[in-house]
Amino acid sequence: MSAQLEILTSPALDGVSHGFFTRKGGASSGVFAGLNCGHGSSDQTQAVNINRDRVAGAMGVAPAALIGVHQVHSADVAVISGPSYAPVQADALVTATPGLVLSVLTADCQPVLLADRRAGVVGAAHAGWRGALEGVLEATIEAMESLGATRGDIVAVVGPCISQRAYEVGHDFMETFLTEDPDYGRFFSGGPQGKPMFDLPGFGVHRLREAGVGVAEWTRHCTYSDPERFYSYRRTTHLGEADYGRLISAIRL
Repeated sequence: MSAQLEILTSPALDGVSHGFFTRKGGASSGVFAGLNCGHGSSDQTQAVNINRDRVAGAMGVAPAALIGVHQVHSADVAVISGPSYAPVQADALVTATPGLVLSVLTADCQPVLLADRRAGVVGAAHAGWRGALEGVLEATIEAMESLGATRGDIVAVVGPCISQRAYEVGHDFMETFLTEDPDYGRFFSGGPQGKPMFDLPGFGVHRLREAGVGVAEWTRHCTYSDPERFYSYRRTTHLGEADYGRLISAIRL
């Protein structure tokens, strides 16, 4: 079944089993058509379960080893040591246990997969603008260090998310960032309607590099601009659709 799936990978994470899954190859239909992996959506539970089982299969594990958290746009990180894990509220996961697949769900926010091959530690983070500003990426790196990782050996890849050309925001939004650091103004440009356009992946990569990881990059896929491959909360809102699917990104040792 996994042959139907489209799994984007990064050369920076070569040798580490990982994937940014697109919406292709799933069992969901309607506005969710494809590989919707979000139980938080109003999609049929059975369809989401089938989709998640396909992801687990593609990652080479049993469904119980596909681990996620209840995402709440926080900077909280869960340290995972075994498959018998009850989801908690957090926005990132780390592990040094082989055979566990860490996963995050996104629909415009940044999915970030991280690995220190030498130490045998991996992480996955969900980083929207709020989580990124509040430090979820730095918290993920610190949690990886607690398991033996060295930040200079960590490779971090930002997967498909909304790009600057599609991310119009309000002036109050921009002011929130400028209050934190006036230098953050470089992640905003003027849009066609006179409103700021925010560079979410640029900001995420900046925060990762400032934190001292060895490699930080973006795959350069925009969720908003490619409806055939990606779900997008903002696109759904603009189209007036009732709900939207969630993309899954996953990594394992």
